[in-house]
Amino acid sequence: MIDVHRLRVLREVAHHGSFNKAAAALLCTPSAVSQQVAALERTLGANVVSRSTRGVELTEPGRLLVEAAEAIAAELEHVQKQISELSSTTAKLTIATFTSGGRRLLPAALTRLCAEHPELEVAILQLEPEDSLPLVRSGQADIALSYHFDGPPPVRPGDRSGLEWTTLTTDPLCLVLPPEHRFATAAEVHLADLAEERWVLGCLKTAAVLRDHAALAGFDLRISCSATDYFFAASLVGAGVGISLLPQLALDQVPPGLAVVPLAPPRPSRHIGVVVSQRRDTAACVVELRRSGSRRPASSR
Repeated sequence: MIDVHRLRVLREVAHHGSFNKAAAALLCTPSAVSQQVAALERTLGANVVSRSTRGVELTEPGRLLVEAAEAIAAELEHVQKQISELSSTTAKLTIATFTSGGRRLLPAALTRLCAEHPELEVAILQLEPEDSLPLVRSGQADIALSYHFDGPPPVRPGDRSGLEWTTLTTDPLCLVLPPEHRFATAAEVHLADLAEERWVLGCLKTAAVLRDHAALAGFDLRISCSATDYFFAASLVGAGVGISLLPQLALDQVPPGLAVVPLAPPRPSRHIGVVVSQRRDTAACVVELRRSGSRRPASSR
């Protein structure tokens, strides 16, 4: 029989990538963590981690065990939440959301949802996807409004911890230019035509994605500023520091007077969706978010 406590220890090792950091999180010694992992390996008859100079990495049996541990933890959290709610007459809904999606998609959805369910108590957590999805998985949030760029969604089909991804809308990235820029009045601009430009970017993920697209277009990005605030980046465009790239949902952060021009395909886009747990009834909220995603304006400008 696999010991649940040892599964918890392995989860922490997988999360932190080392025995020392896992021990700090668990308030025990690295030796105790190592002993628990070794005992788990003896029970299974297989190695669950591999140790190297880079830290600790999961083996394939270890990865399967951590997936199972996530599912068990989520189920226990869900049961605990259900038990807590038995003594409460208030329905509660916790939503984790990234900023621009929350600002543009949540208000209309919550207005309709709260009108239909006046007893509902809503809590909002402002978090990026890498922080919000684990909260849904663990049961600390009911829904995560999330996004990803190129590639598959962050939740795999058949996710063992019970998460589901529902696509809401596509959010293309748009150029933000000074009004005197040579492309300020263009219908669209190819990224390759911007090889000599300097960039100011308001999101670290946008910078990473733009680097990949620039590499495909045959040039290296020249970045003057890589910030974490869209309004700050757009303000720097107005100051003449460079040009920027903002998601369509964030164009209301662009100061008046700047030009917004679409990039020609292939262009980077954010794929926005909602992540829920199969263990919780969130269908009504998902319906309203899908309505908000399908009815949002084609542009914020």
